[in-house]
Amino acid sequence: MAGLIAGVDEAGRGPLAGPVVAAAVILGATPIIGLDDSKKLSAKRRAVLEAEIFSTCQVGIGMASPQEIDAINILQATFLAMTRAVEALCQQLEGVHPFHILVDGNRLPKWHYSAEAIIGGDAIHPCISAASIIAKEHRDRIMIAADAEYPGYGWASNKGYGAAVHMAALKALGPTPLHRRSFAPVAQHFFAV
Repeated sequence: MAGLIAGVDEAGRGPLAGPVVAAAVILGATPIIGLDDSKKLSAKRRAVLEAEIFSTCQVGIGMASPQEIDAINILQATFLAMTRAVEALCQQLEGVHPFHILVDGNRLPKWHYSAEAIIGGDAIHPCISAASIIAKEHRDRIMIAADAEYPGYGWASNKGYGAAVHMAALKALGPTPLHRRSFAPVAQHFFAV
């Protein structure tokens, strides 16, 4: 198991609602054609690639809740989600940990793992691309389900970002338990209620 390299990426740092989700992926022996930064792929293509990743790779997913985001800030919550993703991956590997971890971005969590941050890594390293796809697809499903529970905010389409329909609903309906109350646009409405 020595020599395993994991890619780590997150989805959902910028939205006003929902968790931040991270994924850690170790690619399988069979190359996956078409891996790229999840933001560059269509939803249909991401879904196809997600299924292929789950069928051929080792995957761990971690999240930090809106409450954790509010308590420790979005950067630390992102690191927490990444740490949970790597821990979940290690459980998949039955306690073995990756030899090295490649993280999309310019900063790393405080880990005992060998790791490096790579700006734009989700477009360069296939293992990070795979993590990007898994994190985005997982978070999108959470927000689509949340849209059914909290209708009116448009989360099925805007995924919790500050789109016009979301901002209008926030003003009219106020924040939900999934809103990040430490984010300024939400705090305005939360404290005004």
